[in-house]
Amino acid sequence: MDVLINVFVALHVIGIAALLGGFLTQMKAMGQRTARFTPGMLHGALTMLVTGVALVGLNQADDQTVNNIKIGVKMAVLVVILGLVYVKRDEETVDKALFGTVGGLTMANIFIATVWT
Repeated sequence: MDVLINVFVALHVIGIAALLGGFLTQMKAMGQRTARFTPGMLHGALTMLVTGVALVGLNQADDQTVNNIKIGVKMAVLVVILGLVYVKRDEETVDKALFGTVGGLTMANIFIATVWT
């Protein structure tokens, strides 16, 4: 079971890398007001959602303790990110504030995952 959990953790990290990487690569474009949500950002957010739900299920099946409040907060933040990216995915450019919000929420989600014990 540990190997399966570690595989899903790795996939979860790949999802966050795709989402955050898509944001970071467009920081310059954000300053020029030409940033847009890339398909990789949407796929990264979806990967995070699917693997996160799977991780909670696998950890509970393995009788490990799961902080449900922390998971709920992380999921709420991710649903907001996913909603924003999904709705604006076809637009040629995205407002600077909206694009920055997605980046900030992504980083907040990382800090929630790592700092909240």
